[in-house]
Amino acid sequence: MSQPILDTFGRKHTYLRISLTDKCNLRCTYCMPQEDMQFMPSKWLMQADEIQTLAGIFVDLGVEKIRLTGGEPLIRKDVGQIIQNLGTLPTSLTLTTNAVFVDQFIDDLKNAGVRSLNVSLDTLNETTFKSITKRDHFNKTLDSIKLLISEGFVVKINVVVMKGINDTEVNDFVRLTLDEPNLHVRFIEFMPFNGNKWEMSKIVSYNDLLSDINKQFEFEKLEGELHDTAHSFKVHGGKGTFGIIGTVTHPFCAGCNRIRLTADGKLKNCLFDTTEIDLLTPLRRGEDIRSLIYSHFHKKHFAHGGHIDFTAKEAKADYEQNRRMIAIGG
Repeated sequence: MSQPILDTFGRKHTYLRISLTDKCNLRCTYCMPQEDMQFMPSKWLMQADEIQTLAGIFVDLGVEKIRLTGGEPLIRKDVGQIIQNLGTLPTSLTLTTNAVFVDQFIDDLKNAGVRSLNVSLDTLNETTFKSITKRDHFNKTLDSIKLLISEGFVVKINVVVMKGINDTEVNDFVRLTLDEPNLHVRFIEFMPFNGNKWEMSKIVSYNDLLSDINKQFEFEKLEGELHDTAHSFKVHGGKGTFGIIGTVTHPFCAGCNRIRLTADGKLKNCLFDTTEIDLLTPLRRGEDIRSLIYSHFHKKHFAHGGHIDFTAKEAKADYEQNRRMIAIGG
């Protein structure tokens, strides 16, 4: 194995997130704020063999976990082949999906060794679902979650909590974890990206979430690991867990081990850093890209892409220049 990917703070990067597409069958307001989004032409995207080659290089550099993201990864026509290809690598494989099409890929996922999936679901109310996503797939999403659990997968539901939109449903989500050991809920603070009209006032913070949950449930904090993004908890007597990803008010940057590869083959060393480096073009020229990877992570900031305060004028100007969430891959 080659030398691991380290930054100047000694953090070893072992978790690769690969975006397969910037397209999605939903139109969630915090992720894809415009209905008439312009998407990347197919020729700009990494092809299945290029994804496999790049993933193999990162595994050689110490990557132990790969997550497929989007957009919605399961709308890509060759996603089944990509999943099968990546399943041959000596690393764990998972994905984040809205689960609308997941029933078509159960066998592919199992054969590739996928054991858990993250499912994006921000509400348990059909009307609110349609308001957030601009689509009518609520029942299909619920059915897909039930199917995944019945097929033996661990399901982590990702809930982006937004004040005045779905913050009154937090405890309804926690209640889902009481009886199902393979179901886990993770609440995510609303994060700033290009075009999503982010304001600090729209955030339901880590502390506010805990305070709200504590009004209805007794729970305990679970011991975490260095690279965890979520602080995890378990309701007394419950079988599943819930967690909070406090990206804005309770950041986890000190233990960051994440690598992000966009669908067009650009490397990002932080979700909020506007700087990127192109790996796909030199790969297509037959060049060795390892030095590019090392140098890009040598420039990584300690936290939030160098933003100390997201409400600062300079930070706002920067994240407005960053890609939209759907074009990064989360």
